[in-house]
Amino acid sequence: MVTSRDLGKTRLPFWAAGFVVLICIVILALSGWREWETRNAELRNAEVDVANLAKSLVQHADDTFELADTLLVGLVHRLELDGMGPDTIAKLQTYLPTRKSSNRIRGIFVYDETGRWLATTEQIDLSKFNNSDREYFQHHRASPDRNTLIGRPVRSRAGGQWIITASRRINNPDGSFAGVALVTIDVAYFVKFYERFDVGANGSASLLNNDGIMLARSHDESGSYVGRDLSNAPLFKQWSSRPAAAVYYFKSPLDGVQRLSYYQRSDQHPLMVLASRSQDDVLAPWRRAAAVRMTYVVGLVLLIAVIGFYLVRQLLQRQRMAQALAANEAHFRLLAEQSSDMVTRIGLDNRLLYVSPSCARVVGWSPDELLGNSAVAGIHPEDLERIEQTIAALKNGEAEEARFVYRQRHREKGEIWAESALHVTRASDTGEIDGVVAIMRDVTEQKDLQDRLASLATTDGLTGLANRRAFDERLAEEWTRARRDGTQISLLLIDVDHFKKFNDHYGHLAGDGCLRALGKILAAHARRPADLAARYGGEEFALLLPNTGADGCAQIGEEIRDSLHELAMLHAQNPPSRLVTVSVGAATGLPSQTATDCNALVAAADRALYAAKDSGRDRLVMSGQVVPWPAKSA
Repeated sequence: MVTSRDLGKTRLPFWAAGFVVLICIVILALSGWREWETRNAELRNAEVDVANLAKSLVQHADDTFELADTLLVGLVHRLELDGMGPDTIAKLQTYLPTRKSSNRIRGIFVYDETGRWLATTEQIDLSKFNNSDREYFQHHRASPDRNTLIGRPVRSRAGGQWIITASRRINNPDGSFAGVALVTIDVAYFVKFYERFDVGANGSASLLNNDGIMLARSHDESGSYVGRDLSNAPLFKQWSSRPAAAVYYFKSPLDGVQRLSYYQRSDQHPLMVLASRSQDDVLAPWRRAAAVRMTYVVGLVLLIAVIGFYLVRQLLQRQRMAQALAANEAHFRLLAEQSSDMVTRIGLDNRLLYVSPSCARVVGWSPDELLGNSAVAGIHPEDLERIEQTIAALKNGEAEEARFVYRQRHREKGEIWAESALHVTRASDTGEIDGVVAIMRDVTEQKDLQDRLASLATTDGLTGLANRRAFDERLAEEWTRARRDGTQISLLLIDVDHFKKFNDHYGHLAGDGCLRALGKILAAHARRPADLAARYGGEEFALLLPNTGADGCAQIGEEIRDSLHELAMLHAQNPPSRLVTVSVGAATGLPSQTATDCNALVAAADRALYAAKDSGRDRLVMSGQVVPWPAKSA
């Protein structure tokens, strides 16, 4: 007679078989879902990469055309003030080559109302050329618009290469058309700049105008893509309704490659940048890794299926059930204990007794290559003594565990940052310490991120100089060092004269360009490692000069003023020079052994700065040197 209990036992193998099948399906489904999520994560990471690249490239394009616009504004302003007579043109022909101070600018040209060449930076016969047929010339002749026009790429008549034009209309005093001022930029300049970025063999970076005309494209040295009209491409359909920047997946109309891209429109000029990567290139590493992972998953599923088969057999053979369950438990425990971190056991002689297989990923060597070698082999010499002392302390029983970050040599990557957690092990029979277990992981990415964040926290975003926070910290450090060593310390405070009027007259974009130009001058004069150029606030800058006397301080201050004069940036609201100038306050001190406040040096430089402003600006005033610093009250 078959009882319900026997019937349940009979059905148990079927339930077990169904459970095994369900587990296999769940594992395969979860693995497939995980791979799909990993694929999407790879695409998202690539989207972030191309987005960052597009933002950088559009900023570069803005900076380039901003420079061209600044040159054009100054040139047109000068021509409209001085006229376009022969004497003025003769002076201009001598003056123009001095304005071509950047490799971004190919040439500068001036044409009269008939298109005849009046002046240029090129060494050619001006009488042979006439540009009245150029599209930009006809635009300015027909339109009273005074803004800068960025034209379509054309072949240069002077050199034959592809160029991008930026031009402005020149007016007679009565407002009639007097000619055109033109700045040209080599398409090859953008091509070479874009090739600095690794977007893969099938990736590209492109500069287009808002009408869909290709201005420049990476990997296009021959210029075969320049001037292509892509206005019928899907990207430019319903262009007005698209956001200013977005991720965009498309099949390229130029080479038919399926691409993942990010386009970014400029908010300053009628331009856009399209940074793209081949979708196949992005997903190739994932496909290879997914194939390996799925191979392991399928192997695991087959292993589970086999184990399940044996489990059903063991259920039918109750006398062997305990042994089968123990074996399965051991298999699953082995799988659960696998770790991506590198696990090692270190003996009392500092030799490696055990190394986990993940060492190949973490340090690039196999377990067989590492076993028996010193545990501290490959550690950076500057970190070696500290780690050896820590391991010795653990083996001596001074601590049970320790954790530290250090530099470790990698077989293929060179040097990486690693984090290790150590714990002592004891003999089971005596309880004495018999070694150390170490778990190590690669933390290079985290360390690099921390370093980048620290750099961003102390850098001024506009000029790239140190910010006020970094300046205050360095001033306190150098003050303490000067007091300890008995050396002098100097400070220059620099303020742009009538900067608000400059912004009101030329606009904030030109103001930002002015501050960046002054920042470059200060950075060039911070020659020694201890010197620090900083943006102190607004249009005010500071240059800290440790171990520098009053004469050296004054000399550097005058060099800064001379360098700014050489730039000859127009500032119509800053008479009498009508150029951008600065007022400089300088102070030098010798901190005494008892002085602790470095603010006295800043106050002295600030008083000198105000004295420079009050006495007419565009000058350097040196504060009276006080020894010891700060001055004691009478």
